[in-house]
Amino acid sequence: MTEENQTLITDFVLTGLTDHPWLQLSLFLVFLVIYLVTMVGNLGLMALIWKDPHLHTPMYLFLGGLAFADACTSTSVTPRKLVNFLDKTTIISLAECFTQFYFFAASATTECFLLVVMAYDRYVAICNSLLYPVVMSNRLCTQLISISYALGFLHPLIHVIVSLRLTFCRANIIHHFYCEILQLFKISCIDPSINVLIIFIFGAFIQISTLVTIIISYTRVLYDILKKKSEKRRSKAFSTCSAHLLSVSLYYGTLIFIYLRPASGLAEDQDKMYSLFYTIIIPLTNPFIYSLRNKEVIGAWERVTKK
Repeated sequence: MTEENQTLITDFVLTGLTDHPWLQLSLFLVFLVIYLVTMVGNLGLMALIWKDPHLHTPMYLFLGGLAFADACTSTSVTPRKLVNFLDKTTIISLAECFTQFYFFAASATTECFLLVVMAYDRYVAICNSLLYPVVMSNRLCTQLISISYALGFLHPLIHVIVSLRLTFCRANIIHHFYCEILQLFKISCIDPSINVLIIFIFGAFIQISTLVTIIISYTRVLYDILKKKSEKRRSKAFSTCSAHLLSVSLYYGTLIFIYLRPASGLAEDQDKMYSLFYTIIIPLTNPFIYSLRNKEVIGAWERVTKK
């Protein structure tokens, strides 16, 4: 009977963002608009980069790869959440749970590696500008983007495979608005300490190593910018790097706070709010952060709309 009970629970209930039924429709409309704007912003930026030959440069190839990762991050979470706003049961199967986690973690990990190669691109462009066309060829850019995605989609596969050992025989309520893997571990009948340790080790290694690499790259970049005598060149360099630094700060700030903090560090409502930030808000804002003050992107948009 014990063995049978351990295999009974294969469906779980997501508590969502709120317990108030009267807010469900309003939240559905808000998040539907956010999702549509996110997809239009990211996919539109990708289409613009593909359409305009002036943007066929390393920096914009990386930006296109980042936009696709943001679109995947939003798509892995938001459509299911929209269904949950209208579906009173909010049930998700174990297979759906692992699938959602896999694609979310894959796109999030890919974004970490893409932010690193974007920082390396700015380092070469500013600190070794004469060698930039030789070092950062389009072929190398394509290889770096491919490696980032390969590592990104390999990383969560490890966690999914290790998580297959878990069984669920007691509670089936996940206190989150999507299948957050740490919340799933809390209701496992088998001790999930190994799974938590593996997530912490891989998360710490990927997030800290990529963040340190970005910091080192931009420390050197900022040092070289301050040495420039031309105010115009200095202003242009600062403008180019500021958008990337803002995106890095927002992304890593919330991601590290969620996955590298002590287990009891946040209340559930706070945990949801921080998760909402990096699953919904960052994919929404990234295309605008990189585009609104970018004269080349604005110029490309004007050329495309005139055609």
